[in-house]
Amino acid sequence: MKTINDFNFKDKKALVRVDFNVPQDDQLKVTDNTRIAAVKPTVEKILNDGGSVILMTHLGRPKGEVKDEFSLKHIVDEVSSVLGKEVKFVDECIGEKAEKAASELQPGEILLLENLRFHNEEEKGDEGFAEKLSQLGDAFVNDAFGTAHRAHASTAVIAQYFKSTKFFGLLMAKELQAIDKVLRKGEKPVTAILGGSKVSTKITIIENILPAIDNLIIGGGMAFTFIKALGGKIGNSLVEEDKLPLALEILGKAKENKVKVYLPSDVIIAEAFNNDAERKEADIYAIPEGWMGLDAGHKSRDQFNDVLLNSRTILWNGPIGVFEMSNFAGGTVALGDSIAEATKLGAFSLVGGGDSVAFVKQFGYGDKVSYVSTGGGAMLESLEGLELPGVAAINK
Repeated sequence: MKTINDFNFKDKKALVRVDFNVPQDDQLKVTDNTRIAAVKPTVEKILNDGGSVILMTHLGRPKGEVKDEFSLKHIVDEVSSVLGKEVKFVDECIGEKAEKAASELQPGEILLLENLRFHNEEEKGDEGFAEKLSQLGDAFVNDAFGTAHRAHASTAVIAQYFKSTKFFGLLMAKELQAIDKVLRKGEKPVTAILGGSKVSTKITIIENILPAIDNLIIGGGMAFTFIKALGGKIGNSLVEEDKLPLALEILGKAKENKVKVYLPSDVIIAEAFNNDAERKEADIYAIPEGWMGLDAGHKSRDQFNDVLLNSRTILWNGPIGVFEMSNFAGGTVALGDSIAEATKLGAFSLVGGGDSVAFVKQFGYGDKVSYVSTGGGAMLESLEGLELPGVAAINK
């Protein structure tokens, strides 16, 4: 893997693709700077070498139109604050203004280009646009794992204009190494926890990871499709009727791969999808009509805990209850505690996928697990075994 550690950036301008698609409030102030902080080591390495950094990113979905609300001018102060250095800004990413700002950049300085998606050519993967961007720097660094699954001009196409000076940033390298550690180099036993609402969104992941894992914990809404396929009564719980045969097929493939599958045995049920609804605990195979399962029960939590404390490598994608509602967050909190304890005992734990990452941040588990992925879609596609365009472009 060619990373920025393989190159000295002295007197070089590094064009660094980052993912600063950050959440903002009504005043357009950044509300979560995690993605900005994540690229700080890459920026510091280049600057410490005596190079300069030109940051390029997208923000939101302006769909090729210049819209003030999506301008990166609103996040410049936050980027400067997080990186601990003044960041210059130019309100274009190609053309004379951008070229002038880039050419005047001195070693040790940082420049932020305007939103790449103000140009339709970015998402189209246009070669002409990519070439214009490439002319701004001497080297290309991809540190945007969150967009690595897109074959866009600035994430993949641009790399062809840097034959020997294209590299992975330190964040990107960490992401790829974390996934590799789970899928190819994981110390056994390897346990994967897949939650969330639908089996259909996880089929390819399950099929791809089965040869690499020893245990599969299935929770959340998707568990009910498996329970019904096995003959259980699930009341009004979420189910994908058309995926019942597939659920049985997955269980069969798991058996072939000698993977132990753990489904919840009990569940917290409610009369309505509402935090204040009447609730009680029930056997997951015998949920009464009119009731729905919204969280893992206490026996299930204990069983999952036993599996996790005996694991050496853990992958977690998807909550096992409706954690957004406080009365149905207990199962996911217990799972987080078990993973944190296993990590403390020496296991490697990787958390990825939008909802699990949101949970980890909201409930303060970020520093209790080994690695929290910054890329939702990219992480999922990696787990599905797909080569990401942004990764392939550097490896060529």
